[in-house]
Amino acid sequence: MTSLTTPLPRRRFLAGAASLSALTLAGCSSMSTPAPQTPALPQLDPFYVNMYRGVQDGEFYVPAVDLRYVDSTYYRRVVPDPTGERPGTIYVDTANYYLYLVQEDGQAMRYGVGLGREGFGWSGRGTIQFKRQWPTWTPPSAMIERQPELEEWRNGQPGGLDNPLGARALYIFQNGRDTLYRIHGTPEPWTIGTNVSSGCVRLMNQDIMDLYSRVATGNTLIVA
Repeated sequence: MTSLTTPLPRRRFLAGAASLSALTLAGCSSMSTPAPQTPALPQLDPFYVNMYRGVQDGEFYVPAVDLRYVDSTYYRRVVPDPTGERPGTIYVDTANYYLYLVQEDGQAMRYGVGLGREGFGWSGRGTIQFKRQWPTWTPPSAMIERQPELEEWRNGQPGGLDNPLGARALYIFQNGRDTLYRIHGTPEPWTIGTNVSSGCVRLMNQDIMDLYSRVATGNTLIVA
């Protein structure tokens, strides 16, 4: 587990065609992951129960997170910044399944994340080119070939509760090109802190909504 007071180790960042070539195959092809057997009901902290309560968000009602499926270490919280990056930077620590949003005064907002093959297999620096509420998901052509039932979404699946990108998405560009790398929401809390079958970096819907509200286009993303 990474110390909260020791700077995180830095990989040499991949750049140019090498990092982009891996990403172009990805497309954030998030697919649903079956829920595990329902765990026993633990004693839950009311603070976090309230944090992850159900909320109305425009035309959609986002259900409460069932915290029985989430290790408490992945709950959203303010921690000492371990990254040493400038405020506003998003830093994804793939080794420990954390996303940090660097804040002022040596602090960071830390979120638990789930990582798919595409979210785990590269490191680098990019920029948040734009962000979307209830984003459209477009499966890559290669994925449609493997799963013909997705043909109806070739031109995009509208945002909604069953959309693989969840309630919000941040779109990452590198050197002016779309990496097809996304930070997005999920209604599957049991995938936080794990490597899921596919997808980029996923947060619980309540967490991606919080992150979305704190991040501006042009902010830096670092994946290490």
